[in-house]
Amino acid sequence: MTRAKAVKGLMLPGALSLLALAVLISLGNWQMQRLAWKEDLIARASERAKLPPAHLPGPDRWSEAHWRQAEYRTFAAAGRFRHDYEVQVYTVLSDAKGTYSGAGYWVLTPLELADRSYVIVNRGFVPLDRKSPATRKDGQIEGETSVLGLLRAPEETNYFTPANDPAKGAWYSRKPEEIARAFNLKNVAPFLLDATVSYQAGQLPQPNETKLTFTNNHLGYALTWYGLACTLAGVFFVFARQRLKAGG
Repeated sequence: MTRAKAVKGLMLPGALSLLALAVLISLGNWQMQRLAWKEDLIARASERAKLPPAHLPGPDRWSEAHWRQAEYRTFAAAGRFRHDYEVQVYTVLSDAKGTYSGAGYWVLTPLELADRSYVIVNRGFVPLDRKSPATRKDGQIEGETSVLGLLRAPEETNYFTPANDPAKGAWYSRKPEEIARAFNLKNVAPFLLDATVSYQAGQLPQPNETKLTFTNNHLGYALTWYGLACTLAGVFFVFARQRLKAGG
């Protein structure tokens, strides 16, 4: 094999290797961007959670541009729980602060405000055998009440999350828009409040289970992609040197 022929034989493998290298580096860069985003989210959530409670803004400030700036801050709201519109969202609670954990449900109840608008309140966790409101009547607050809660975005889902099925009472994600549609409610806030009332042993729903910790594996993922890029470059270098050496 002549050297010229060896060089020509490296053109296609070289082009494919460069393409793969560009993809791997791009994936690494994307994970670094996600790392910066996640670190900023963690910092903002921690800071906002420490702020004193604010009065829940009205519907005129329910656009995403407004409420995203206040996610994880505590807000106060007053109104009447509509237990007839309660939904139970399946979850598995680990590292619980309260008595109950494991498989169970988040209890989401619309709070009807003075202006007849609604905000969905995640009142807390109940175990599987306490799904029915009839099994926890002491927790069904009647009449006017005040609520303190962390403002939360609708739950993000993925391909493995089953779709909510209101007709069967089967809920798997916390999405105010879908709850509003299921009960034909108007003027429903596009976010939720996670109740932060003081917990008492055996209380149901079990509040204060909001997690202010976030999985942050982006640096590890970035290093993996960059490592694969370096490995690819090394393998191609050895391959090319051997081919050129064989070509004289």
